[in-house]
Amino acid sequence: MSVSIPLVNDQAGLEAAFTRVHQASRADLLAPLAERRRRLDALEALVHDNIDALCAAVSSDFGHRSPHETRLLEIFPSLEGIRHTRRHLAAWSKPRRRPVSLWFQPGRAEVRPQPLGCVGIVTPWNYPIYLAVGPLTAAFAAGNRALVKMSEFTPSTATVLAELTRRYFTADELVIVEGDMAVAEAFVRLPFDHLLFTGSTAVGRHVMRAAADNLTPVTLELGGKSPAIVAPGYPIEKAAARILAGKCLNAGQTCIAPDYVFLPSGQEQAFIDAARRIVASSYPDIARNPDYTAVVNARHYQRLQGYLDDARGKGARLLVLAEGSGGEASRRLPPTLILDPNDSMRVMQDEIFGPLLPVLTYDRLDDALAYINERDRPLALYLFDDDRQRIRHVLDHTIAGGVTINDTILHIAQENLPFGGIGPSGMGHYHGHEGFLTFSKLKPVFHQSRINAIGLFNPPYGKLFERLIKVLLR
Repeated sequence: MSVSIPLVNDQAGLEAAFTRVHQASRADLLAPLAERRRRLDALEALVHDNIDALCAAVSSDFGHRSPHETRLLEIFPSLEGIRHTRRHLAAWSKPRRRPVSLWFQPGRAEVRPQPLGCVGIVTPWNYPIYLAVGPLTAAFAAGNRALVKMSEFTPSTATVLAELTRRYFTADELVIVEGDMAVAEAFVRLPFDHLLFTGSTAVGRHVMRAAADNLTPVTLELGGKSPAIVAPGYPIEKAAARILAGKCLNAGQTCIAPDYVFLPSGQEQAFIDAARRIVASSYPDIARNPDYTAVVNARHYQRLQGYLDDARGKGARLLVLAEGSGGEASRRLPPTLILDPNDSMRVMQDEIFGPLLPVLTYDRLDDALAYINERDRPLALYLFDDDRQRIRHVLDHTIAGGVTINDTILHIAQENLPFGGIGPSGMGHYHGHEGFLTFSKLKPVFHQSRINAIGLFNPPYGKLFERLIKVLLR
């Protein structure tokens, strides 16, 4: 690229970068389709041509994460999202005709998607590649320019992305922002045309307050406690395999990981036995297993240990599903079932974000639904059931950001489905067409016909007006 991108890791650099990108967005209001495609092509090349470097950076930040897991959970959905968007971009970008009321014919109406301008994206630490590239894909498709604030917990990934960005983009197209919490706080106070934040509910509240000062519209992708429900009669072994798979990916450090599981009463031991077999098969020798991810840092490791200590002290039974974790030095926290939990425990109050799985039981399915509905609406809900009528009942009587039936997490990978939370789990959507719409201004346009009757409604108001208005108000 002709213009190099300076390093941005402090507030002065941030302000200069924002001014540069913001001014460029105002000078290029249209962002032609060819330019949008070029940016998507550049983003695809950045990811595809640097897979090894990106995987190594993520592993360095975590202390260990398998490159296989990064390729599956971050690289693949990033590339798939870009390719899906590029295939549909022309259709999404076309003006769409809208019907015109009888009273305004033969006028014409249309909606024209238009770039918002300069958008901000705040990326969390748990999937730093995918949760940067996914929103960027939607922003570029809609014709915007962007600044991306990376998490201070993934400095290696941030540095690699910043270096790669300087190779693939100009300084006024895309800027990767590094830096600490102070830089992040300054970032969300900038007058972006749209701000997308992915992170915790608590921080999301602060982001929304900061954005409100500039009337910046926000998309908040937050978290919460996502339940998994096993219906009566569903094979426990199959349910356990899919629940544990979703829970153990990235060592549970996933916003839509199953946070707790509801079992029919009497199925606890069958679930425990299945869980033991599954973990032993998938992750033998946790301490040295190349496929099992470490907890991202000591702070989060201690937080999870605190949940275990609190639950044990309040009467829960802890069942470790794999031995040989290696302790705090390796931060390999083994998958652990928490049996007999109660609502006083922190693990039942906070989003866990780790490989701990509370196990609850129900006598009636509606009791489980009532429990879920009494709490904050979750980001995801998982139901294991083959009974169509019961599936419909659960879907109709719960509200969640997204749902996967008979598996976990997979709804996020469907490019034709919107992704987003509700209430404390978030607001707004992105992915696919919904992402394009989120980062677009849908400009309504009415074309008045040369031949029209609007003049009949102009003052001075008389008898003709009275007759016409009676027809309108009939």
